[in-house]
Amino acid sequence: MGISSVQGVAVLGFLLSSYGYYIERKSEADKRYKAVCDINDRMSCSKTFQSKYGTFLGVSNSLWGMLFYFVVILLAGYGLNRFVFYLSLLAVLGSVYLAYILYVKLKNFCLICNGIYLVNVLLLVFSYLGL
Repeated sequence: MGISSVQGVAVLGFLLSSYGYYIERKSEADKRYKAVCDINDRMSCSKTFQSKYGTFLGVSNSLWGMLFYFVVILLAGYGLNRFVFYLSLLAVLGSVYLAYILYVKLKNFCLICNGIYLVNVLLLVFSYLGL
């Protein structure tokens, strides 16, 4: 049995979230560290991840993302597409909220964040097509 499109996209989301978590940890440990996605003051992943909106319930959004994509990979592997669809719907709603925070409140553009938003939309589309 091969990997489904949902699982493939979820793996990409997991990798993006993992890189986001790496940036968070590296930036905290070394103030001189400059991530690849830190282009300038208005295009900075580090700035976004280190903002007060970078955590939920005291846990890094990147860790939440890694957990989410891991669960999606497992659910898709067991053919539980309906659960994947509903989780993806929640993820897209969360992405809309976080995009609002990113663009309006932080006035920033985060390449990793936007990649994750795209991944969540693709998960929703592919999970819908798999129903």
